[in-house]
Amino acid sequence: MGGQNYSTTLCSTSVMSTWRMRWGRQRCMWPARMVTRRHGQRDTAQILLLRGAKYLPDKNGVTPLDLCVQGGYGETCEVLIQYHPRLFQTIIQMTQNEDLRENMLRQVLEHLSQQSESQYLKILTSLAEVATTNGHKLLSLSSNYDAQMKSLLRIVRIFCHVFRIGPSSPSNGIDMGYNGNKTPRSQVFKPLELLWHSLDEWLVLIATELMKNKTDSTDITSILLKQKGQDHQDATSIPPFEPPGPESYENLSTGTRESKPDALVGKQEANADCQDVISMTANRLSAVIQAFYMCCSCQMPPGMTSPRFIEFVCKHDEVLKCFVTRNPKIIFDHFHFLLECPELMSRFMHIIKAQPFKDRCEWFYEHLHSGQPDSDMVHRPVNENDILLVHRDSIFRSSCEVVSKANCAKLKQGIAVRFHGEEGMGQGVVREWFDILSNEIVNPDYALFTQSADGTTFQPNSNSYVNPDHLNYFRFAGQILGLALNHRQLVNIYFTRSFYKHILGIPVNYQDVASIDPEYAKNLQWILDNDISDLGLELTFSVETDVFGAMEEVPLKPGGGSILVTQNNKAEYVQLVTELRMTRAIQPQINAFLQGFHMFIPPSLIQLFDEYELELLLSGMPEIDVSDWIKNTEYTSGYEREDPVIQWFWEVVEDITQEERVLLLQFVTGSSRVPHGGFANIMGGSGLQNFTIAAVPYTPNLLPTSSTCINMLKLPEYPSKEILKDRLLVALHCGSYGYTMA
Repeated sequence: MGGQNYSTTLCSTSVMSTWRMRWGRQRCMWPARMVTRRHGQRDTAQILLLRGAKYLPDKNGVTPLDLCVQGGYGETCEVLIQYHPRLFQTIIQMTQNEDLRENMLRQVLEHLSQQSESQYLKILTSLAEVATTNGHKLLSLSSNYDAQMKSLLRIVRIFCHVFRIGPSSPSNGIDMGYNGNKTPRSQVFKPLELLWHSLDEWLVLIATELMKNKTDSTDITSILLKQKGQDHQDATSIPPFEPPGPESYENLSTGTRESKPDALVGKQEANADCQDVISMTANRLSAVIQAFYMCCSCQMPPGMTSPRFIEFVCKHDEVLKCFVTRNPKIIFDHFHFLLECPELMSRFMHIIKAQPFKDRCEWFYEHLHSGQPDSDMVHRPVNENDILLVHRDSIFRSSCEVVSKANCAKLKQGIAVRFHGEEGMGQGVVREWFDILSNEIVNPDYALFTQSADGTTFQPNSNSYVNPDHLNYFRFAGQILGLALNHRQLVNIYFTRSFYKHILGIPVNYQDVASIDPEYAKNLQWILDNDISDLGLELTFSVETDVFGAMEEVPLKPGGGSILVTQNNKAEYVQLVTELRMTRAIQPQINAFLQGFHMFIPPSLIQLFDEYELELLLSGMPEIDVSDWIKNTEYTSGYEREDPVIQWFWEVVEDITQEERVLLLQFVTGSSRVPHGGFANIMGGSGLQNFTIAAVPYTPNLLPTSSTCINMLKLPEYPSKEILKDRLLVALHCGSYGYTMA
């Protein structure tokens, strides 16, 4: 450029784009150079702009700022804004562009906000203004709900992220902006107050009309109606919301205010165009409620719910329940606050428990994994130090030792297991590890669990103290079940209903006693069913029970030995006896188990289920449905469903015992259980993976083999059904355990 009159152009196809491509190709290979790349791009932009480069888009309309935001290059964006201040608002408006990755926008705004307190406040105020505008658009019925909802929540998420990471951002737990604080930081929420005020007033209005029309809440359509064919008025022109007076209401689709009597006459004459306003507005208002909760929460320490938000939900309790009763999907889409606040959850639990098990499972895993790294992050090889190296001959003790030393956060992200002296490692090995451990947990040698009266389920052993390490082992057992549930792995064990209740925090009842002592349960039932006033039983609120190997009289409540059981208090007696037998006698064991379990599964999430559903989540279906198995099996390497070998195979599966079917399932998938929903939901190494049968050329005495990571049975092309059955059973009974690289 020396001395020559060149017109330098800063556009996305020139040096800026070249730098991005050059360094972008090396990003995954040399992540340590990312800082150099960012500085290099920033310096290049600085030089070009100093020399008078023009800011122009390329032929596709892509600008240098677009490229910088797409890559999360905050430093370069800072340079561009210095020379072109108008680009600041462009970045703010980009938060509404769903095609841009949210984490990249966060990176850019995070960098810009760190430059100064004034810049930080300016960014937050601008984001709040954009969110408010989008919120009012969302409340306009003629707007696109899905697009506006996503846009609002996206902007609010970014706003909350920037608020939390600002320069010297306070973390003292003060609910700034909502408890009357007048600090500069609290003022950034001021634009949003218009939106929250509008939200509050509409909920009040709906509640008022619901009260007027208790016999038919759909009559509210005569109050608030959508005008057919009316052009959408941009929400930016909506004046600040004012509470509707007794003689007026605001039309949600236009933002205009009408006189109630005159408006209703015209609307009621066109009743064919009326819609139920709750159906029309519930989703929109609920999305704004979610945004309100996010803004309240970002000012509170982790684990605390804003007092203002709790007050808000309590105030509008009936309307919100009306929303979710009519459209339960709102709970899973917008009412995430219920999972973080037990006080609020208790108000809606009966509605949540009434929702389909599948929907609650999806909600459970969505929030369980919400803190995990972004799915678009590059998956790196497993660090050797993170592999759980266990010994087969002492799998329980060695697993307990390595898990107790492992990083809990890393175990939540993924598990890698290797058996000492074996080469295999992958999801098949992980599934086998869980399968073996679930059997070891109830191994009588450890005295942790005892078999129940039905012979198929297990209950914590009240005498487990004979094992000096019993509480550590109970904690480990809780970790294993928590990890299995976290990673959707099934365990080969079934517990008593009462123990599932303990995990869920549900009180036990006298019927649960039947699992450990059926005769005693019958006696309790008899007491409840009969008048005991004149029977002379002389029962008191104390019972004789085993305490550390010796029989002792234990009071059921203070002074219980002198309190007689009567017709009036017998129900209390039965409940207290039940709690003693089923809970108090094993309280230390339960506490230790839950300590390990809750390391991976929060109590707020597990309460979404009952004891029967928890059993399904942990252990899958107790029986194997062969027809469902056949229906969800794929064939490869030359096999098809109609081939004779495949026909023989399924005939053999029908003929063998249930135990042998379990062995076959374990042989191929590494797990002996079928997940809830059947074979269609079997997991492989990278997600859902159907059971698969692959053809292998036949040679005499060749046994079937398997690849557990992909749930594949490698079945030789046997010449007869008899040979197939013989070779398959040999493989199942002799080759179910052990992995090599073959």
